[in-house]
Amino acid sequence: MENEALIRFGVFLGLFSVLALLETVAPRRIRTQPRSRRWLTNWGVTIVNTLTLRALAFALPLLAVGAAVDAEGQGWGLFNNLALPVWFEVLLCILILDFAIWLQHLITHKVPLLWRLHRVHHADVDMDVTTAIRFHPVEIALSMLLKIGLVYLLGPAAIAVVLFEIILNGTAMFNHSNLRLPLWLDAIVRRVFVTPDMHRVHHSVDRAEHDSNYGFSLSIWDQLFGTYIPQPRDGHDDMQVGLQWQDDRPSRFGWSMALPFTRK
Repeated sequence: MENEALIRFGVFLGLFSVLALLETVAPRRIRTQPRSRRWLTNWGVTIVNTLTLRALAFALPLLAVGAAVDAEGQGWGLFNNLALPVWFEVLLCILILDFAIWLQHLITHKVPLLWRLHRVHHADVDMDVTTAIRFHPVEIALSMLLKIGLVYLLGPAAIAVVLFEIILNGTAMFNHSNLRLPLWLDAIVRRVFVTPDMHRVHHSVDRAEHDSNYGFSLSIWDQLFGTYIPQPRDGHDDMQVGLQWQDDRPSRFGWSMALPFTRK
């Protein structure tokens, strides 16, 4: 799809800037670390992730959107063999992919090897918009391979994949942001979408709480499958975010990249 990457980057940069400004004006929690130090590390992780996907694109030229175009050309996948209205196909595709990401997220908490990768994300001792882009590059590569496989199985229109990626990135930045929403607004939004207060529970050091609220975009999966916890036990001001054994080292880039390969 022409200019797809440029469109996605423009939307990402715009949403990031707006959320970063809003969480500065109306923060939910007091930071425990200087923002500049954490941001340098989290953006460094993102740059490595981008380079990883570029390298993956050389080895496997068709990433998620390209896979959708290829599947359409080959007539592969469920939707390429069904005569569905475009709007319904797009909606159904977004729902299926969102559920797949929810399930993938749950599995990363249950499988020890995957958790070693995913805990890089959870090691952030503060939560803000940059936490949404803090994932180990190996986890990013595995997630992309999963999406490529699903796209070939589903055979969705390329526009559906683009929209899903934009929605996923945008909602992830929103629900990781340190943004204070009025309680009445939070209660309304979380009926459909994951809010910052809802997702913050998932980043609690308490094991029961961080094994809940797996959604990145839609809140319905946690509510349907019994993994929903509305509020943290200690309240949002007093809860501890991160991993039980950690200290200030997650703000270091090298430590974060090496974390999956340590004995912790």
